Amino acid sequence: QVQLVESGGGLVQPGGPLRLSCAASGFRFGIFDLGWYRQAPGKQRELVAVITSVDSTAYADSVKGRFTISRDNAKNMVYLQMNSLKLEDTAVYYCNGHWVNRVYWGQGTQVTVSS
Repeated sequence: QVQLVESGGGLVQPGGPLRLSCAASGFRFGIFDLGWYRQAPGKQRELVAVITSVDSTAYADSVKGRFTISRDNAKNMVYLQMNSLKLEDTAVYYCNGHWVNRVYWGQGTQVTVSS
């Protein structure tokens, strides 16, 4: 079955780094576009970063220059390196895969930025 499992979330101080990981299985990982989304309390889910099957990347303006998305097709993994974290980065972060009409979601991992 298709699975996307996020890990690496937790409590981090403002300004600190954190790396999120997403382990995928059950689909042809290499042809999928992959993304990280987040949802803060009381807000809609928003796109954070995307990396395509040909390794093009794009970022939300709010995280540009601070976050880096990457993928390892040999390991079926996608990562989000987060640096210079801010209070407003606090959210549940979700891993996503998309190809044509197929869309898959992970369960999410909590990131809390607090001093």
